[in-house]
Amino acid sequence: MKLNMTIEYPGYFARFYDLIYHHSRDGIDNRYYNEKINKAGGKILEVGVGTGRMFMDALNSGANIYGIDISPSMTEVLINKLRPDQRDRITLQNITDFKTSDSYNLIIAPFRVFMHLEDKNDQIKALNNVYSHLLPGGEFVFDTFIPDLKQLICGLDNVTDFDGEYEPGNRIKRIVSTKPDLINQVINILFRFEWNEGEINYMKEWESRLRYFFRFELEHLIALSDFNNYRIFGDFYENEPDQNSREFVIVCKKKKKD
Repeated sequence: MKLNMTIEYPGYFARFYDLIYHHSRDGIDNRYYNEKINKAGGKILEVGVGTGRMFMDALNSGANIYGIDISPSMTEVLINKLRPDQRDRITLQNITDFKTSDSYNLIIAPFRVFMHLEDKNDQIKALNNVYSHLLPGGEFVFDTFIPDLKQLICGLDNVTDFDGEYEPGNRIKRIVSTKPDLINQVINILFRFEWNEGEINYMKEWESRLRYFFRFELEHLIALSDFNNYRIFGDFYENEPDQNSREFVIVCKKKKKD
């Protein structure tokens, strides 16, 4: 089954996104991507910009960065953080077919963006579309998680991955369950949000899917694309993958002259 790439993150997901992922992700990947951005210079594009967890740090440090995303609810949060004269840096577009008049020194797709592409043709279209928007010698950097075989067999059952205050007296809890589909290499994820606003309690559930990849599958996929220069690392320190690795970090480079 092919994921609908116009899928909309619900408003409550976008509302609490920064709080939850500041707690769980900051310090893992943002340092790495910020260093890539600082070294790249020129124009930079973030694919799957979301609420701006990476984007805002880069912009505030002086980077000439732009962002695309498919989710209006997520980008609305980001746009409200920006000055009016900066808001045209963000557009609603899809990695598989986005179009801009600019070319970029660096394009990044942090935090599993590529894993939302289930279909092989969409994956290759995305790689080739990114390639066409890079300047000669430019880089495309993205990451996926390395599949945990135990979780692929057993899944997760009502695991609380965040429980804390979002403002004084009000709390948000997120509970995650997963059901792996081994044949299609998809993880079906159920997020349950429980929060209060004063005396009123809320509970909402939302389902999503992620396509997981193994190392040599990624290598073959990139080999089918226009990229012919790439490295696959096992963490955000660019160490080689080994049995302790938890992340694939993929750096694809466009040749300097077509």
